[in-house]
Amino acid sequence: QLQLVETGGGLVQPGGSLRLSCSASRFNLDYYAIGWFRQAPGKERERVSCVTKDGGTDYADSVKGRFTISRHNAMNMIDLQMNSLKPEDTAVYYCAVDAECSMVNAFGWGKGTLVTVSS
Repeated sequence: QLQLVETGGGLVQPGGSLRLSCSASRFNLDYYAIGWFRQAPGKERERVSCVTKDGGTDYADSVKGRFTISRHNAMNMIDLQMNSLKPEDTAVYYCAVDAECSMVNAFGWGKGTLVTVSS
């Protein structure tokens, strides 16, 4: 059963940057869309970004221009570069896979990585 692993979270000051990674072992991510999601305390999970198997990307309005998703197929890994971080970006970040970025049947949820943006 697939379980993705998210890494790279931490504590960062407002305006700072972090790079999150999502990886899988013994599962080829090349043929799937990969989505990054986040869930802040007391809030519903929201999709932050997605990259299709062909490299197409989309972003939530709240992160456009600040976050960049990228595939590293040779490493079987997807990154999320987060710049100009704001306190409202504080959340547990998760990745998941699906055939398409609709993520209707997303699976492979990992344990997440905590991002805290605070001075």
